[in-house]
Amino acid sequence: MKPAQVLVGLFLLWCRAAGASASGVNQNSVLFLDLSEEVCRVDPRFLSVTIDAALASKEKFMYLLSSSKLRTLARELAPAFLRFGGTNQDFMVFTPHGRRRLDSGYTAEHACEGLELPPWLEERLKAEWKKQQVVLREEDLQNKYNPVKYTEATVDLLHSFTNCSGMDLIFGLNALLRTADNSWNSSNAQLLLDYCQSRSYKMSWELGNEPNSFKKKAGIVLDGYQLGKDFTHLREIMSKTKFYHDAGLYGPDISQPRGRSDLLESFLRTGSAAVNACTWHHYYVNGRNTSLQDFLDPEILDSLGFMIIKVLEEVQLVSPRKPIWLGETSSAYGGGAEGLSDAFVAGFMWMDKLGLAAELCVDVVMRQVLVGGAFYDLIDGNLDPLPDYWLSVLYKRLVGPEVLEVKSAGSKTVRLYLHCANRNSYGSGAVTLMSMNLSEKPATISVPALASSGTVEAFVLESGQPGQEGLSSRSVKLNGEVLKMVDDKTLPDLHGRLLPPSDHLQLPAFSLAFFVIADAPAAGCT
Repeated sequence: MKPAQVLVGLFLLWCRAAGASASGVNQNSVLFLDLSEEVCRVDPRFLSVTIDAALASKEKFMYLLSSSKLRTLARELAPAFLRFGGTNQDFMVFTPHGRRRLDSGYTAEHACEGLELPPWLEERLKAEWKKQQVVLREEDLQNKYNPVKYTEATVDLLHSFTNCSGMDLIFGLNALLRTADNSWNSSNAQLLLDYCQSRSYKMSWELGNEPNSFKKKAGIVLDGYQLGKDFTHLREIMSKTKFYHDAGLYGPDISQPRGRSDLLESFLRTGSAAVNACTWHHYYVNGRNTSLQDFLDPEILDSLGFMIIKVLEEVQLVSPRKPIWLGETSSAYGGGAEGLSDAFVAGFMWMDKLGLAAELCVDVVMRQVLVGGAFYDLIDGNLDPLPDYWLSVLYKRLVGPEVLEVKSAGSKTVRLYLHCANRNSYGSGAVTLMSMNLSEKPATISVPALASSGTVEAFVLESGQPGQEGLSSRSVKLNGEVLKMVDDKTLPDLHGRLLPPSDHLQLPAFSLAFFVIADAPAAGCT
């Protein structure tokens, strides 16, 4: 984002807040559109996902990534990055066994549709993982993290999973391995890079997770200046390899800025040239004390925009044109909020984050987590998709990387974003309007210059249960039909509903929707 775009972003956020306070009781919204050119163009892998390094707390749980059901679900989110990292990555040490084969007959070269995780083993691992999550949550509450040794099996399984799912792996390295002078000890990372190169594993890298919390987690104080030097050292190591000479390196994965963010500024001054994108983390609320009302609060949703602007301004000062990524993000930190982060209501935060981040030219948004987390997973502990998963699949199918300008006048509870439609699904000139209604009352969107010229394909998501109580439901309906897998290898048809030409679109109470106008005259989408 250019400096002028930063100012435009601030203006749009101010206008939204001002308009909201003036018209909070009106459930009608009028759109003002500019279809002539794109405002931003994000990475085609914009919606990406993570797998928390906690899954490797015992290496046997990594074998869940061989589940054919999980791989089926993951493929629907490609193209995407898959980041393997999180708090536990900074307590992990690569300890190779010198094997060329995975346990139980699994091999890295093994065909994606070949040997699968036996059903009996999958069920046992899922049951044991639920118990392990209780242990991990207790460790997190106490800020007590045990060292973890992992072998080639973890790396092989991760690479196989991402490769067979059509994703690009980003592996998080341990930054808490330090020398006597507090610089990064790269010997273990070198061991890992040597192994991955010997296997010709295509992957990218990160170093450390939320370094501004290292003192709290491990009693280590690390400033941004030193961290930047550590990243530069890692880039030098990569440049000397044949396979990772031009591979991606991302960081510093700081937590969201509160007050001054000296660590980010000093990191950029010494490490900006080493990274392909500047990454930071964002959560709206604390999962341990949040409420249903927080998930529906427009002011809380708007807070993301001001944080994005803050990070953009800092990066622009030191490293103009450096891409900005949300390297880890979800609704509530602390593992999420049970009954909220894993329920239908979480979709409002998720859709708004995707819309607002793209509008402000954030290049990639990485959702914490795909599977194996706590209460903010896209796929639950039984490997069944949760509401945010279905929202993510529809986004992938319907929304393109080109962002168009849209402004609305009306209700603060109706939030709207406009993109070119995904060109793999729709022709040139088509647009997709992302819409949400945070209110218990239906809403009307006036689009006389857009929808009245042709038919509209509507994809309306509502809770699987009626009323406000349904916001805590873990099921979701698309155009009135509850979404669930046909079998472990088959998703249901996700068809839209054709609407006749009209200058209005209807949003039910507490709903999320994608409206695709296939014959829109959008010059910016040609």
